[in-house]
Amino acid sequence: MRASDLVLLGISGAVLGSFANVVIHRLPRGDSIVVPGSRCPHCGTPIRAWDNVPLVSFVLLRARCRHCGGPIAWRYPLVEALMAALFVAVGLRFHDLLPLVSGLVFAFLMVVITFIDLDHQLILNRITYPGIVIGLVLAALKGQLLSAALAAAGAAAVILAIVVVSRGGMGGGDIKLAALMGAFLGWPAVAVALFVAFLAGGTVGIILLALRLRGRKDAIPFGPALAAGALAALFWGDAIARWYWPR
Repeated sequence: MRASDLVLLGISGAVLGSFANVVIHRLPRGDSIVVPGSRCPHCGTPIRAWDNVPLVSFVLLRARCRHCGGPIAWRYPLVEALMAALFVAVGLRFHDLLPLVSGLVFAFLMVVITFIDLDHQLILNRITYPGIVIGLVLAALKGQLLSAALAAAGAAAVILAIVVVSRGGMGGGDIKLAALMGAFLGWPAVAVALFVAFLAGGTVGIILLALRLRGRKDAIPFGPALAAGALAALFWGDAIARWYWPR
């Protein structure tokens, strides 16, 4: 892929990262993601277009609202920069159109799901259900519908079994997220995603307990770990699977 294409992907990622911030903020509250336009959460003043340029406006405004001086949360540029970086990484990883589109959509969904779960400990059906459908449609266009459907069902079954055994250690949202991952990743990449997710989630949990930032009975959202495993599998899943299961 040409450098100009990667630059375009980076800019597109930053712009969609700005939209992702709207989704992350509004969707758990049941608000429209279309209207009204962006407003300062402190004073309610509409944000003008030149104050809403991804990453740039945050720097020029020195992380403060132009009207009331209220602080702009660091999450906003973080999501924009992360989305831009992921879009460029997807462009470097995939060159054919359908895998590229699938990777971009998947990266967008994983970022949105991660930050909503961190803020609200929720994985919303309004994201996972359409995401599963989109993943299966894209898999069908690539001629991989059966593999994707089986991977989605298998991944969901694994998480469901853990939910039953742990008596609520995870939730229904995790089951649907696993299905979404399977729909996009297929087999065996989704197995790699789950392995990395359990490893990452367990490590983070141990660290939080050791630092006494969480207690044994405190809930720790698992969605971010699943999303991290999913993104790792998106980029390296096939290579890891070939290394672990040599043919």
